[in-house]
Amino acid sequence: MFVSKGKLSIIVMIAFFAAFLLSACSQRKDTLDLPEGERRQLERMEKTDKEEVEAEDPSKLPMARVKKFYVYADRGYFKNHFIPSGWMGDYGDIKFADGWSENAYSRRTCIRIIYTAKKKQGAGWAGVYWQEPANNWGNIKGGYNLTGAKKLTFYAKGENGGELVTEFKMGGIGGEYSDSTAASIGPIALTKDWKKYTIDLEHDDLSNVIGGFCFVLSAMENPEGATFYIDEIAYEK
Repeated sequence: MFVSKGKLSIIVMIAFFAAFLLSACSQRKDTLDLPEGERRQLERMEKTDKEEVEAEDPSKLPMARVKKFYVYADRGYFKNHFIPSGWMGDYGDIKFADGWSENAYSRRTCIRIIYTAKKKQGAGWAGVYWQEPANNWGNIKGGYNLTGAKKLTFYAKGENGGELVTEFKMGGIGGEYSDSTAASIGPIALTKDWKKYTIDLEHDDLSNVIGGFCFVLSAMENPEGATFYIDEIAYEK
């Protein structure tokens, strides 16, 4: 009996699919037949394998695997995320050092920012966004899915105390691939000693976070400029 190539292909596909289903059912039956202890161990191994595969893609729920998702912990720390690439306003008025080693809150280093308030670009304000990837203003796919985080915390202090930061924030970048939320605190008058600050994210959509952290200062609030420090920036459960 003559069978056309098209029919032959369909017959082969059906046979392959049937074999696949038979194999899957057989494997599931074998799993169910295992003693309870061995079955649970196998299920744990399968779960671990799945998490390791997902870990290769940083956009897949990293908060499911960590208690803290760092923006900055120490200079060059392998668990840092986001890049301080989004310089805004009078960017020429900012001097930025992420390896300042004097009196860091924890570990070896902290971030030191000097704001001169000279209005070099004529804006009257300046700020920096930590972005993923670098220089992402919502025009390319990026960011992290930080679903599960409840807050963004960090430590900050002023050189002399009284320095005014207009805003500390996360999110808020627009564009085709925009941030899924925005949250902020401020204005804040810094103290001379390290103090912990918290941005509440309990009810925010964190499925796509491009702007991981941001600060903004203005010349009106700091006419003589300001020097301040930041450390231990992290998303927490």
